[in-house]
Parts: sequence; structure tokens; C-alpha cells
Amino acid sequence: MSMNRMLVWLLRLAGAAMLCALVFVFCPFEWMAAAHLRIGLGELAYTPLGSYLTRTLSALYAIVGATLVFVSSDPERYGPLIRFLGFLSVLGGVGVTVLDAALRLPWFWTVAEGPLTVLLGVALILMAPGGLHAAGRQSSARDIR
Repeated sequence: MSMNRMLVWLLRLAGAAMLCALVFVFCPFEWMAAAHLRIGLGELAYTPLGSYLTRTLSALYAIVGATLVFVSSDPERYGPLIRFLGFLSVLGGVGVTVLDAALRLPWFWTVAEGPLTVLLGVALILMAPGGLHAAGRQSSARDIR
């Protein structure tokens, strides 16, 4: 499988996973409270701000997921955006790992969320057209601009 084809599948897989967050934009608060309890975080009390933040964060995840699926349609064209999203993923993944640990979220959450986001970012940077995998090609006038 070519690097470009692997990139397309990675973008679509990550995008589809993030689009699953769309459910929590619309689900009843009781579902979120049940999930909160089930993963060992205790009771989740309803507050308007808490509900707003969880729903808008879920919407943001879904927007990023939709963006990843969209750019997978033409990785050559969106190579710079893919690399930028990779860079943001690395920074965000490191930040989220530190935050998750500071908040004492469950170990499985801390180990999975941030580090997987960092790995996704590194993969996007390395696999994006015009990225590091293209370092061996000759520069053109377009590259100099």
C-alpha cells in the first residue's frame, strides 16, 4: 500500500472516530452522567456551564473529524493543512497528557488520549505530501516561494 493510500485511511479512520463525538452534542445529560460514573469519575452533577462545555467540546471534536475526512479526499492539495493539523495534534496531545495527569483522570484515559493524539500528529506530519517523506525530492520554484 502506498504512503498516500495509508494517509487517506489514517485520516478517514481518525476522522470517523472523532465524528462519533457528535452523539454527545445531542444526547441527554443522563447519558453523560452514566458514562462519567461508569468510568470511575463519580457522580456528574448537572450545571448549565458543564453541559455547555461538554457539548461544545464534543462538537469541536466532530468538526475536526469532519475536517480530517474532508482533507482525505485530496491529500496532495491539502498537504500543508494536513501537516499543520499534525503539528497541532502533537502540541495538543502533549498538553492533554499533562492536563489529564494533573486532573488525575483514570490511567487508561491519560495513557490513551494524549499519547495517541501525539502519534496521530507525528504520522500526519511524516505522511503528508510535501512533508518529511518528500525531503529527498528536488526542490522546485514553487518550494522556494
